[in-house]
Amino acid sequence: MPDTPVAKSAPAETASWARRMLAVLVDWLACMLVVIAFVGPARYFPSAGTELTGVNPSILTLLLFVAESTVLTSLAGGSFGKLATRLRVVRMDGNPSPIDPLRALLRSVLVALVIPPLVFRPDGRGLHDLIVASATVPLQRR
Repeated sequence: MPDTPVAKSAPAETASWARRMLAVLVDWLACMLVVIAFVGPARYFPSAGTELTGVNPSILTLLLFVAESTVLTSLAGGSFGKLATRLRVVRMDGNPSPIDPLRALLRSVLVALVIPPLVFRPDGRGLHDLIVASATVPLQRR
């Protein structure tokens, strides 16, 4: 029987789904607050009947979320929300450095699409992690 490639498995302990969702919530709220600081609360939360002109502030929040998550994941090993909730994104190839910027961007876009993180394996890795060969794990205390 020919040898078949062995699938890489996740590290021993991946982060819980609840903790990951908390990290996304922290990221989203932080991005929302930054956008509100720039466009103002009246524009972000328009009253009924007010017509929005220009770019929708919710789209700005989504774009900032993707940018923030991409940059911080590739530089620090996790987005603001992940680091605040003591999580980090690790490579599956054993390299201790954070994932590269292109993989971080692809991962962030997939998270923003919502469905990939909701489809996951028993080891806790979602489609976004499987596609970029990463895993979200608890940050180890030293």
